[in-house]
Amino acid sequence: MNHHTDSPLISFIITCYNTPIQMLKECIDSVLALPLHDAEREIIVVDDGSASSSASHLEAYKDRISYVYKENGGASTARNMGMEMAKGEYVQLIDGDDKLTKDTYEHCIDIIRQQGVDAVLFDFSQTNNHNTRFSDSPIMTGAEYMANHNLLGTIWSMVFRRSILGNLRFTPGIVCVEDEEFKPLLVVRARTLVHTDAQAYFYRENTNSTSHQLSMDRVMQRIYDMEHIAVHLNAVAQKQPVAERTALNRRVAQLTMDHLYNVITLTQSKKQLFDAVERLRSNGLFPLPKKDYTLKYKWFRRLSNSPLGLHLLYFIALHSKAER
Repeated sequence: MNHHTDSPLISFIITCYNTPIQMLKECIDSVLALPLHDAEREIIVVDDGSASSSASHLEAYKDRISYVYKENGGASTARNMGMEMAKGEYVQLIDGDDKLTKDTYEHCIDIIRQQGVDAVLFDFSQTNNHNTRFSDSPIMTGAEYMANHNLLGTIWSMVFRRSILGNLRFTPGIVCVEDEEFKPLLVVRARTLVHTDAQAYFYRENTNSTSHQLSMDRVMQRIYDMEHIAVHLNAVAQKQPVAERTALNRRVAQLTMDHLYNVITLTQSKKQLFDAVERLRSNGLFPLPKKDYTLKYKWFRRLSNSPLGLHLLYFIALHSKAER
């Protein structure tokens, strides 16, 4: 692959909000440790209205990063701002309390250099122990991948060609689950894609993050946001060519299944479960399509088809959560 030297190879967009400065520095350092010349990398740090600006703490990086402090608007608006600023041929989104893993992310860089694909999907680790031998898929379209595999919903688990974005952006106002809408719509745009099992991203589970603030108001917002996303993806799917429609239909079915499981475990309410089922039914998303995507999906679909089965699913989900 011949890279255009007048623009960076990859724009790394790091978003943060009240992130401990040491974590943010580790994140930036992980990008700087990658085998890229300075001209090949662009680092954009978007601070989404933290209590105080991190600029003074990042003075040592000032010649190697672009730092922007904006009014708080949520992760979606911060990422959108970063993507508008990006000039790289590829884009990598990173949460500021996480970091990239040098040896494994280098493998992803090798794939885009050697194969010039539109996107590379990769895995992550929550420990410092990560795999050193990698297995890569053949090149395929994003639609082909999604039609045959479960999609990891996090946007940071992929590096993608900026040109496939087009006018696609994150929807402001969605909390915690914004990736679930954005990522499928992005992946189906990829004409060429490789999946690798390289654990190229180090994910820290932050119990103080928005996704862990589980007040009932927050829980219900998450539930309604997920239903909105499933309905939106379903509407988009119906306007797509066959391959893209098939891929998005699978994703919608899986999101609907996962959503019902989350309604049970987050609300622990049978009423909320049956109310969610009726809302999904009114939007044409329930019963689940008769597909055997995975063994879990097949049994979930069969059980959910009757009121008795839904009662059983309720007890199974709560029991399995209690055991974990």
